[in-house]
Amino acid sequence: MAVKIGSKWVGESYPCFIVAEIGINHNGSLEIAKKLIDAAVEAGCDAVKFQKRTVGVVYTAEELAKSRENPFGATNGDLKRGLEFGQKDYEEVDAYCRRKGMLWLASCWDEESVDFIEQFDPVCYKIASPSLTDKNLLLHTRLKNKPVILSTGMSTIEQICRAVSILGEENLALLHCVSTYPTRDEELNLSVIQTLKDKFPGIPIGYSGHGHGATMGVCAVVLGARILERHVTLDVSMWGSDQPASLEFWKFKQMITNIRRFEKALGDGIKRILPSEIPVKEKLRRKIDF
Repeated sequence: MAVKIGSKWVGESYPCFIVAEIGINHNGSLEIAKKLIDAAVEAGCDAVKFQKRTVGVVYTAEELAKSRENPFGATNGDLKRGLEFGQKDYEEVDAYCRRKGMLWLASCWDEESVDFIEQFDPVCYKIASPSLTDKNLLLHTRLKNKPVILSTGMSTIEQICRAVSILGEENLALLHCVSTYPTRDEELNLSVIQTLKDKFPGIPIGYSGHGHGATMGVCAVVLGARILERHVTLDVSMWGSDQPASLEFWKFKQMITNIRRFEKALGDGIKRILPSEIPVKEKLRRKIDF
């Protein structure tokens, strides 16, 4: 089964759909967000993704009041509010992505955020790993009648099955994910991609990675991931909790180039003599006994 995201199809017989996760790596700056969108365009991504939260809903008052020095103030609440884009910001993001021909979507962490993003008619919704067990959010998101991409970090196979039963398999894609930042190679467990493909044969399976470097993204596609999501940054040394688990755009571009080379090289599995082989065969094959 394939899922249509914007004008692009996602499924077994289609090229891998590649998402640059901007998330909160814009550090509250529209200028940085636009540079990241430009980088995604240059790298050849299919879409960029942001994160949207209603801060007072997602976090408790106690959590927001915790001391945490940051560029926006002295508390965790100052940080969360400083990183959150609002109405005018997303209007500018939407307009800029349209000008650049770049699809965009968002991970919505609460129902109010889903309603907020809906005004921009997104091509699909992403449900982040922490929200996989939030039944009301799953149902509320599904009511928008858009494709849904669900990340499966920090979840058991039983919880994933339950989430799929709530969302339904139609217009759904699942991403294998390990929710550590950055993820060590020995934690990646890329074999889960095949586990999910076997468990949900009618659902496109992808990979949301937070590991070091670009190599494991290519490996995930080799193993069958039909969506690939990676965080993107202008510089891994920039301030921000997600920067160390992100790819600088030149590495992102290199990863995509290698993925597209693999897809081209994979072929159709039918063994045949290629026209380009015939001159070589005539020159080198000494006997034809059968």
